[in-house]
Amino acid sequence: MKLLKTLLTLCILTSAAKAQFVSNSKRVADVYFQNKEYYAAAEYYKKALQLSPDSAGFVIPYGFENKLKQDSPKKDDYEYCVFQLAESLRLYKNFTDAEKWYALAKDFVSPKYILSNFWYAETLRANQKYTEAIAAFNLFLSKYKVNDSYAVKAKSEIASCQFALYDLRYPRLFKLTKLQNNINDKGSNYTPALKGGNFYFTSSRPVSTTGKKEVLTDANNDKVTRKETPFINAVYEVSGNPLAQNISIKKVPVNTRDRESAAPAFHPNGKIMYITSWTANGDKKIYQLKSGGTGSDWSETKELGSEVNVKGFNSMQPFVTKDGRYLIFSSNRPGGLGKYDLWYCSVRADGSVGQAINMGGDINTPEDEQAPYFNYLTNRLLFSSNGRVGMGGFDFFESQGDFSNWSEPRNLGYPFNSSKDDLYFTPSLNSEDEGYISSDRESLCCLEVFHVKKEYLNIRGTVFDCNTLQPLSNATVVVTDSLSEIKVTTDESGRYNLRISSNRKIKVTAEKEKYFSKVIHFGYEQLAKKDTLFSPDICLIPFEMDKPIVLKDILYEFDKATLTEDSKVKLDYLYTIMVDNPKIEIELSAHTDSKGVEIYNLDLSNRRAKSCVDYLVSKGIAAERMTSKGYGETMPIAANEFPNGKDNPEGRALNRRTEFKVTKK
Repeated sequence: MKLLKTLLTLCILTSAAKAQFVSNSKRVADVYFQNKEYYAAAEYYKKALQLSPDSAGFVIPYGFENKLKQDSPKKDDYEYCVFQLAESLRLYKNFTDAEKWYALAKDFVSPKYILSNFWYAETLRANQKYTEAIAAFNLFLSKYKVNDSYAVKAKSEIASCQFALYDLRYPRLFKLTKLQNNINDKGSNYTPALKGGNFYFTSSRPVSTTGKKEVLTDANNDKVTRKETPFINAVYEVSGNPLAQNISIKKVPVNTRDRESAAPAFHPNGKIMYITSWTANGDKKIYQLKSGGTGSDWSETKELGSEVNVKGFNSMQPFVTKDGRYLIFSSNRPGGLGKYDLWYCSVRADGSVGQAINMGGDINTPEDEQAPYFNYLTNRLLFSSNGRVGMGGFDFFESQGDFSNWSEPRNLGYPFNSSKDDLYFTPSLNSEDEGYISSDRESLCCLEVFHVKKEYLNIRGTVFDCNTLQPLSNATVVVTDSLSEIKVTTDESGRYNLRISSNRKIKVTAEKEKYFSKVIHFGYEQLAKKDTLFSPDICLIPFEMDKPIVLKDILYEFDKATLTEDSKVKLDYLYTIMVDNPKIEIELSAHTDSKGVEIYNLDLSNRRAKSCVDYLVSKGIAAERMTSKGYGETMPIAANEFPNGKDNPEGRALNRRTEFKVTKK
């Protein structure tokens, strides 16, 4: 909820004969805290700390830290209230203010506040102070000597902070825009869904209330009263485009009586809806509603059976696949692998469901998995988890699978994910390239609806023959990133045109029969500021099996086999071919002119060919892919002398050459 100062009208009653209504601010705060009324609890812990009632929000007043350090009878109470205030702020997700109070609590010497160090680091992470958070988590681990879930989580959080620091440097190709209309009104706004051209979402926006009093009690039977909160979760409907500035919102007439409702999911027949529903003191359950045909006259809610809802446990966030075969949901029911797991069950024609099955350890972790979405056409599962390395809080992950096997879930990275909670993806009606999510990334405490659109990088260019400079049609161009591979074929003009959804490192490979493949690598710095990558100069070198190709300007020291430094640079040309064509094997040969003794020339050419192979091996080319051979003066390609017996310098220069030929491909 968006918890404003006017959120709750708090009413503390005087003592009565039979009821333990409390008046002390600290005890009042404790009652609210135990009842999970964290905003109210924070207000009263603030009062207990004797902070000025008109101070701005929860800002620590000047000199308060020195007051805490003073040895006074109230010091224990002050430390308790500071810690509880930090806890209250964190639990309604005001990480900005919680960080400041944990910064005080982490220095308390009492071991009962040792977790302040952990939560201080957690709030730093939520506030995108990743470097500081890493240091704080490491400090916590140095002080915390218990090998429990907090120690495990701290190590995971350090990995997440390192991941986030990297991902913030290299944003993915997504554009996110918060909806600027009154969908994002007071309260939390979340679980976007689309049906029949209409947009549905859950909101805890305030509704009219009779102002009835409600009594809250803690474990000591201390009691407080308050007016019932006007912030009630309900399902709302928008007709038409949810991105429009002026829209009409109406509450969906779901008869849930005194229950709150959320997370609508629709059967593809349009006549069955599933929702999450609960009361203030009850478990969250999944209910089914049916429509008479208009899609707006929903029947009385019917709680699903024990296949989905288990007494004493929560089941929530239903999702129905568009082929109508499966219901996926999140639950902390027995038999899971963590706190909240993803489960699925078959859906029958009448909307009833089969026994729920856990989605397994490839998807679920010891922490929470929530908000599933599955595309049965692409076998793509999208869900949120706070149990994996990510940006922080709940992050979106995707996996490919068929309900029996799933690929390793992949974090969708920044900016799809943020340092806070990101949940509930639904695609637009036309494409998964855009859709809607819920996130509290721009809010002090509450989920809001964002429009998300995948962006693309266009890659265009021409493939041609390096020797003739003529365009090559029907050449294959393959673009590969860390996740996918896309192939296209050049047209008659040698042109290719494709698009990718990654701006990370990519590899462009051009291939054609009887040509060496050419590979070009592009890094993030080359791609990040472009929407089109022009690669016009991909030329391919032709070759034939066992036909020698001369390596130009490969020179040696006079009468030696040692390569000159300039020749090593020239030999890198062959190194690139070997790298770009990892399956070929070659013979590398050296030749001399006819000057000198024939046996000496043969030995010299052998040593020169071997020095070339040795250089390529030193660069990382496998030795078994190459053989070296010296031919001496036995295979001239020009005359060493003119017919009149005079020396032919140009001919001799041509004969002193280094060649290679492909022997296997």
